Amino acid sequence: MAVLNTTLTLLTGPQLAVPAPPLLVDALERVEVTTSDTARSGFQLVLAAGRTGPADLLDFPLLRLPLLRPFHRVVLVVTFAGTPRVLMDGVITHREVTPGSTPGATRLTVTGEDVSVLMDLEEKTVEHPAQDETAIATRIILSYPSLGLVPQVVPPPSLDPPVPVERIPVQQGTDLGHLTEMARRFGFVFFVVAGPAPMTNTAYWGPPVRTGRPQRALSVDLGAETNVQQITFRADGLAPTQVVGEIQDRLTNRAMPVRSAGSLRPPLAALPDWLVNLPNVRTTVFRDSGLSTAQALARAQGMAEASTDSLTATGSLDALRYGDVLTARGLVGLRGAGWQHDGLYYVQRVTHTIQRGEYTQAFTLTREGVGSTTAVVAP
Repeated sequence: MAVLNTTLTLLTGPQLAVPAPPLLVDALERVEVTTSDTARSGFQLVLAAGRTGPADLLDFPLLRLPLLRPFHRVVLVVTFAGTPRVLMDGVITHREVTPGSTPGATRLTVTGEDVSVLMDLEEKTVEHPAQDETAIATRIILSYPSLGLVPQVVPPPSLDPPVPVERIPVQQGTDLGHLTEMARRFGFVFFVVAGPAPMTNTAYWGPPVRTGRPQRALSVDLGAETNVQQITFRADGLAPTQVVGEIQDRLTNRAMPVRSAGSLRPPLAALPDWLVNLPNVRTTVFRDSGLSTAQALARAQGMAEASTDSLTATGSLDALRYGDVLTARGLVGLRGAGWQHDGLYYVQRVTHTIQRGEYTQAFTLTREGVGSTTAVVAP
């Protein structure tokens, strides 16, 4: 499927994804890919599934193809201005047929999720003796070599390797659920990024990526340079939360105070709501037990960090005017919206919609408040 200077390549297969046959490519009408740091990424393929002749009287030709069965691998690669980018590496989870009222109007919709869904199929009870969260996350990720996962694990701010005679971490649930639960303790995220090559993936466990080089800027109300079709900003003054409480230190058996310290993430806003709105910031009591003071402080800080992004921008852009593929889980610059809303944002979610002659990207951006921290947003 081609969109002007953009080409979409579809690969599929039971284990090893290979280029789709012409019958499948010709029937493909619409592709939607959603990437996010807060949930599993997903995809949807819409195909024309009508019968074309007497040979198709028994069944629809696409349904006879074994390539569209549940749990078959699907890889989507978009080549933009000569540069291939893997948008999705996932597996089929649902299939829906909508018969049409006229010949050729039947549609087959194939839906799936990224390969991390295969880590969420089996609940387990597993002990992880003498391993902290970093070691556990790395070990779980490396146990899925068939998915092409390369672990990228960032240690939390507080490491407390368990001594087996004192405690043994126990996993109760699926591997994906355990990775997500461990990440949530520190305000971290876990997600799988497709690529850089087909059939390979990066499994990231760590804090939201709020550093590095920003992507090509989103431009609003800048005449010929405008690439954003529409955008809406929403500020939630009730979102920021500070955490206070007390912990019975399991090492010293002494009661110790616990309090979060604003936000320690790299700032993206000049006027963060968690600071500007004091003393009206919501307060949550820390209630966990059985931890050391260092563990409790790290978890309290993680709870506070997860609540700091109170400004959300949602919108869409024309990928051809934008001139690039906007990716989630990184930074992007925004310009033309005024000082309060210009500047750098964290890209939380992107939905790519591709059909012949059209490529749009809907996005969700977040940060902790208003005001640009940079004097100039590079194009």
